[in-house]
Amino acid sequence: MQSLWMLLASIMFAGMGACVKVASDYGASLPHVVLFRGVPSVLLLFVWTRFTHRSLVPNSWKLHIWRNLSGVSSMWLGFFAISHLPLSTAISLNYTAPLFIAGWMLGWGGTQRDPIRIAAVALGFLGVVAVLRPSIEYEHWFAAAMGLTAGAMSAIAMMQIRQLGRVGEPEWRTVFIFSCFVCLTGIAGLLIEGWRDIGVAAWAALTGVGVLGLVGQLAMTRAFGMGSALLTAALQYTTIIFAALLGIVFWGDIPDIVAWAGMALIIASGLLSIWRTYSEDRIMRGQTVVQMQAATADTATQETPHV
Repeated sequence: MQSLWMLLASIMFAGMGACVKVASDYGASLPHVVLFRGVPSVLLLFVWTRFTHRSLVPNSWKLHIWRNLSGVSSMWLGFFAISHLPLSTAISLNYTAPLFIAGWMLGWGGTQRDPIRIAAVALGFLGVVAVLRPSIEYEHWFAAAMGLTAGAMSAIAMMQIRQLGRVGEPEWRTVFIFSCFVCLTGIAGLLIEGWRDIGVAAWAALTGVGVLGLVGQLAMTRAFGMGSALLTAALQYTTIIFAALLGIVFWGDIPDIVAWAGMALIIASGLLSIWRTYSEDRIMRGQTVVQMQAATADTATQETPHV
């Protein structure tokens, strides 16, 4: 049941996307949005680590730097897409990361003939085409390209997060360091662009970006940490559905049947790729356990004295 926390996270992330769009509509700049996304997480996690006497020093700065180069870039590009596209379209493009992971494994990962990943890439490609065809006007193609690039950068960040987990880096420290990088880039953006006076509505939306993003991050971390990884990864795709509903209610962005079909194909592609990845990981873990048991048995046999 712990995986159901991902449903709360999906609602929060869809709401965060809506707040990003509202903040942009009311004059907030992209650096404003990025900064407010990171500040609450930095403050809360810093206070929590001080009270619990936990170290903020990472196990591998190199892995964190690579993770944040891709992750922060994905956030900036994704927020840019949300600001300029229908909410459901932008969120769908941001969630194409498993499609890129499957494509990478087909091209360079050593599983080039895997029919399941070939099917995932084909479904995802058709889904992207279907989402873009009815939803994107000529002047929005750049934003759409940024949304797709955000998905690709998110895929790189996901693979780096797995590497961090393998070296024993806890999730909370990864989130804290990521949020620090987010804040630093937001401040740098404000220094370059200059401060912009914004109204009460924009401030309220920016607050929503920070609070909803933080709650979503915590709920997602709990779901992945204590629930089924496969079910949690599958449930995260409900963010697309929640975003579509918010777009209908608040902006009147009603996707047509082709766009709905495209979202379904992107979700199917992601689920198929996720299932394949986790099934392979489970097989590899099983083989490792068998090898360790065999090695232990051999050692015990060698150490047993012969009568």
